[in-house]
Amino acid sequence: MARNTATRTRKHARKGWRTAKGSDRHELYELSVQDPSAEIAFIDRRYRELHGRAPKVLREDFCGTGFLSCEWVKHRSGNEAWGIDLCTGTMAWGKARHGVRLTAAQRARMHWVKGDVRGGGAPAADVIAALNFSYFIFKSRTALVEYFRAAFANMKPGGLFVLDSYGGFQSFSVTKEERDLDGFTYVWHTERYNPINGDVLNHIHFRFPDGTELRKAFTYDWRLWTLAEIQEALVDAGFVRPAAYWEGTTEDGEGDGKFRRTAVGEACEGWIAYITAQRPRR
Repeated sequence: MARNTATRTRKHARKGWRTAKGSDRHELYELSVQDPSAEIAFIDRRYRELHGRAPKVLREDFCGTGFLSCEWVKHRSGNEAWGIDLCTGTMAWGKARHGVRLTAAQRARMHWVKGDVRGGGAPAADVIAALNFSYFIFKSRTALVEYFRAAFANMKPGGLFVLDSYGGFQSFSVTKEERDLDGFTYVWHTERYNPINGDVLNHIHFRFPDGTELRKAFTYDWRLWTLAEIQEALVDAGFVRPAAYWEGTTEDGEGDGKFRRTAVGEACEGWIAYITAQRPRR
């Protein structure tokens, strides 16, 4: 599952063809599914609506390569980011890829923390972001609410929690979704879905014009949470005003990258949505 990639594909266009041997899975992942500039714009708009000013301190849970966090400290001179993740290898890749491109002043405001997102290790944040469906790793409602309560405790009063989610009737099927990008094909593969407990097993594969392939470049053993379940768990964790932001579509039926708050979504084949919730100011 990926966001609309048309703009990002043109932005990262390069000469020549890729092959499996010459490709890095983390780079391909970022090209396929991440767009920090759009995510930062969304965060800024939502926070300004609440407070009339821009947020400064971002905590990125499940930060992976820290792509969003590094872009956050570059976005404004006063911005500070804390990237939390358990995988030191992925963070090391991100430091070598993104961290080295920061100025000395920006590096001082970019903090990499190896740790469990349910713990501390960072100051209270204006915004906590848990994107790319990473929190789906919590399979029971008890575990999900526990994580949401930890996020609540790790943000300032009035802070904003930003998550994303995916769904649609294709998400409950054993299927493969392909997207042709710049010199490679991104494949989102749902190998298994259990309707009794909501467990889902997904893989990301990358295919190349020469016929080579990076199979199971990433594997996700998750629970596929619904928007209703997520919003109810947020309320149980103490958050207020949970809201869903639905992605619009182009004339061709593709996602247009514009997310609008709504109480009614479309029962379509596949969709992407943001969810926000606020910690009360008092």
